[in-house]
Amino acid sequence: MALELSTSQPPVIRDEDFLVFREYFYRKTGIMFADNKRYFVDKRLQHLMTQGGHRSFRGYFDTVCSRSDARAMQSLVNAMTVNETYFYREEYQFKCLVQSMLPEITRTRPRGDTVKIWSVPCSTGEEPYSIAFYLLEHWSQVDDFNIEIFASDIDTEVMQRAKLGIYATRSLQNVSKQTLAKYTTDVGDGNRQVIEPLRNSIHFSRVNLLDLPRGDRVHNAIDVVFCRNVLIYFDDVSRRTAAEALFETLRPGGFVCLGHSESMSRISSLFQMRKFADVIVHQKAP
Repeated sequence: MALELSTSQPPVIRDEDFLVFREYFYRKTGIMFADNKRYFVDKRLQHLMTQGGHRSFRGYFDTVCSRSDARAMQSLVNAMTVNETYFYREEYQFKCLVQSMLPEITRTRPRGDTVKIWSVPCSTGEEPYSIAFYLLEHWSQVDDFNIEIFASDIDTEVMQRAKLGIYATRSLQNVSKQTLAKYTTDVGDGNRQVIEPLRNSIHFSRVNLLDLPRGDRVHNAIDVVFCRNVLIYFDDVSRRTAAEALFETLRPGGFVCLGHSESMSRISSLFQMRKFADVIVHQKAP
């Protein structure tokens, strides 16, 4: 009779299991876990395996790979993606948005025209709501155009939190009290919630940048994309695939804002580099 693991012991993940998982997750998401992420991966896999009642990696992995159990795969993606952000992160890009990018984009547009801004990945929503706050507070032409803000992530759990729009003081520390009073309400325990009209104005959707359908009717003719601090988790092939997907979604003359440690010039030659004051962004040729 084979001995079973004690319920107090975490399931064992062997070296070969880690390699099989890493390759599979890379093919599905474009995210490649380096060897130094082994502890992070093992802990999350063991939690998911225990949660699902799996005592062996093979049993769990077969469940994840099964097309009939899409929830297992989504739970895996949710567990493995890192989501840490706050309001007005890298604020200089928002300043550039209202002072340079949008004035250039709308210069020849008629009043009432639609301007589309896309936050991907949106994580728990701080970025798309920051964009909305910033436009309302700092762009003088905000009422002259139909602004549509889209927010997407591969992680469905963080998107649910984004839709609720409830944030702790730490996340909101860079937002002025006046702005908070206008666009959020106190919901107790030191938390504030984005007001309902503003929450309802954001279009949320699940998106995998590496599997974005061509001709997607929602994510097309975008004017500005905020795609910050995600390409650093991809390898070169996945970065190029993501860059091409972003390029396809943009209108001619549209802009992409990356994280401060990322550079499109090292990924793809599709974009032109633009420098506004102290901000470097990437543009699809007009």
